[in-house]
Amino acid sequence: MYSRIKNLFEIKGYRLFIICILLVGIGISITQPYLSLYATEVLGMSMGTFGVFMAVSSLGGVLVNSLIAKRSDSGLDRKWLIILAMLSSALGYASYLVFDHFIILLIVITFFSGLGAPAMPQIYAYAQESAVASQTNDRTFAMSILRSLVSLGFLIGPLIGTAILGVLGYKALFLGTSFIYIAIAFLVFFFLQRRKLVQQNKDKVKSAHTSSLKNKKIMLPFIAFIFLFAVHAMNTINTPLFIVHELQDTPMDVGLVVSISACLEIPIMLVLGSLGKKISNHTLLIMGCFVGLFYYTILSLSTHSWQLIAAQLLQAIYVAIVMGNGLSYFTDVLPHSPGLSTTLYYNGSIIGRLMGNMGGGILAQIIGFRHVYWMCIVIMIFSLLILWATRLHSKVKPSAGHSL
Repeated sequence: MYSRIKNLFEIKGYRLFIICILLVGIGISITQPYLSLYATEVLGMSMGTFGVFMAVSSLGGVLVNSLIAKRSDSGLDRKWLIILAMLSSALGYASYLVFDHFIILLIVITFFSGLGAPAMPQIYAYAQESAVASQTNDRTFAMSILRSLVSLGFLIGPLIGTAILGVLGYKALFLGTSFIYIAIAFLVFFFLQRRKLVQQNKDKVKSAHTSSLKNKKIMLPFIAFIFLFAVHAMNTINTPLFIVHELQDTPMDVGLVVSISACLEIPIMLVLGSLGKKISNHTLLIMGCFVGLFYYTILSLSTHSWQLIAAQLLQAIYVAIVMGNGLSYFTDVLPHSPGLSTTLYYNGSIIGRLMGNMGGGILAQIIGFRHVYWMCIVIMIFSLLILWATRLHSKVKPSAGHSL
């Protein structure tokens, strides 16, 4: 394992990718847990209004991602796309301290967060291109390590955010997040080399953008991923409420459930990434669906919080597969379009989380917390059938064409 990790650093720019992705994970998670509190307690939004606010701003990111994905594989300089996205994200977080009118803030945040959305997809796309250029046969492992760093950032960020908020308040929280994104932009500007699109791949890239998601080999997995992320989002918002209101346990049990899952995800991602040579990403996703079915069955039948705590190993495996190997799945399908493949993955995650957050809350109110898990099982079965039918064991032919 050590030698495999050591060999990854032969990929050009890999050290910089590690630093940037870890910082992005920290930057997002410093503010994310407290954004709803700031919006409701300081800006005076209702939870419903805040939900609309997050939905619109998230869809702005999907739109910009889609527009850029069509062009980033055809010659646009990824380095400047990343820099622009990082600076836009910095301005977006700083805007919370400047504007307090709902409509104005919504427009400004949607604009800047939309321009900032391509940051992660383009970093991953650049890393994928570097891995291909290095001719390494461990690309899945390389991408899994990078993806696990986001999870590591989400472990570190909330602790930093809590300390900043407790000592200096919201102003320092948002400015600190903006500073992180500016720092990433400077790192990219000074240390990331520009890369021109390889001439021999231009025809393949061009043909990859001649049609839309009408290609079922792309459309069906994309739909499946939306539902897989939606299920995860439903579980994220439902489980804390289920533990406290249904099982009558304490917030401490909630924290234990969340922390155990988060801690297990990182090593499992690394292990699954190391299996990339032996097991296809498509097979791993099928396995992940079965693990998810088992997990949500346990939750739907649970009567004590210790059962949920024990089941977090299954949850960690599910998350590691969907979030870790999911990215590699699309890069395998679209080997000549790294920008498009990473954008498909991230757009699927954004739309899925949006559907899960909104749908999970509505379902919990209508049918109850426990029955939400039965709905998760239904959605998991639907996703499993889609992936089973797709059977993408081979790469899509360039002539098939695909884009967002």
